[in-house]
Amino acid sequence: MPRSVAILGIAESGLGAALLAKKQGYKVFASDIGRIKESYKNVLYNNNIDWEEGSHSINKIIQCNEVIKSPGIPDDSPVIIELKGRGLPIISEVEFAFRYSKSKIIAITGSNGKTTTANLVFSILKKAGYNVDIAGNIGFSYAKLVTEKEPDYIVLEISSFQLDGIVKFKPDIAILLNITSDHLDRYNNDMQLYIASKFKIVSNQTEADSFIYFKDDKLIEEQLSQHALSSVKYPFGISKKIKNGASLIGDEITISLTKNVLKMSLLDLALQGKHNACNTMASAIAAQILGIKNDIIRESLVDFKNIEHRLEPVLKIHGVQYINDSKATNINATWYALECSKKPIVWICGGVDKGNDYSELMPLVKERVKAIVCLGKDNAKIINQFKDMFPEIEDTKSMEAAVNVAYRLADKDDVVLLSPACASFDLFKNFEERGRKFKEAVRRL
Repeated sequence: MPRSVAILGIAESGLGAALLAKKQGYKVFASDIGRIKESYKNVLYNNNIDWEEGSHSINKIIQCNEVIKSPGIPDDSPVIIELKGRGLPIISEVEFAFRYSKSKIIAITGSNGKTTTANLVFSILKKAGYNVDIAGNIGFSYAKLVTEKEPDYIVLEISSFQLDGIVKFKPDIAILLNITSDHLDRYNNDMQLYIASKFKIVSNQTEADSFIYFKDDKLIEEQLSQHALSSVKYPFGISKKIKNGASLIGDEITISLTKNVLKMSLLDLALQGKHNACNTMASAIAAQILGIKNDIIRESLVDFKNIEHRLEPVLKIHGVQYINDSKATNINATWYALECSKKPIVWICGGVDKGNDYSELMPLVKERVKAIVCLGKDNAKIINQFKDMFPEIEDTKSMEAAVNVAYRLADKDDVVLLSPACASFDLFKNFEERGRKFKEAVRRL
């Protein structure tokens, strides 16, 4: 009998896992409790992969040797509880892809900044002439990339949900940018469970591997004090000089892993803001670990183009700058967005709350926000938090309405900032659609 595997959840991750399993000679059964995209169905048909939609057939799944679970399926979902009860091994697509991956892995996680940092590391390696690809929570799934290519290096953006299902996955370079409260609804509102999930990125590392982390993050430092890691540690931080790592003091970044120290002014960087200084330091450390020359690192940091939907300038209309930060799906990301702007802000926020504590934003909102426009099905929590500061908080249910209200409230030299601090699933398919709708609405003004 051939080895067999069940794939639960058929989106980018699940489809990639199915294709890789098929290539490796597995008998594959793909199952999605929802509807599968027609384009994905066509791929399954063309590769002779057995599939179902609208349900999970337990009797078929338990005939398989193991299960690969989509990161979108919670561990407490009925199907996962039942399969665990039957003793069936359940892993993530990242774990499965790692079995067949021969590439060196640079893996990035954190509550915020993952995508920007992953793209920046990829950009530096590409400019240096490395045979490199990028995958994971961005672009292709890891499994799909491994199915099609064998680059020398793969840069992976990895979420906590993907890390939850690893057993032997081990990056050569692991980057942990920060840990703030996010997705706590998936971790029983237990911050320690979320922290443990993030630290799985280093759980299998050896003394031959590297761990880059934000030294100023108290949660990371507390975890490090409790666990002895085998990997070589490279910290980065703000205000204090750091040996064998990177630091930001004043407006100058210093990266010093070798005698050939790299120093750069914040003003020269393509990415502005202190949060992006952290992303930049982490990326530059990874580049120096790999032996990339400082002049290439410097050029990459100056030339880099930021990703869509993350502090993305859209248009300036009548002296008002419109900025798309739809990727800000938690409090910390929005804090950074508000911190970046020195001009008065008309703030568009709201969506699916993930257990947010909006009081953390109060000082910045008081200092920089002139008006709030809520966008979501239920905005009561945001309105209650800020109603004493803004007696007339606008409550909207569509992007068109939110942008039109913001247009009316903004004056010359203001900023209209879409930075929701919430997930998008109440009104949009994902944060990308939300960002695109924002840009479309702005262009129609």
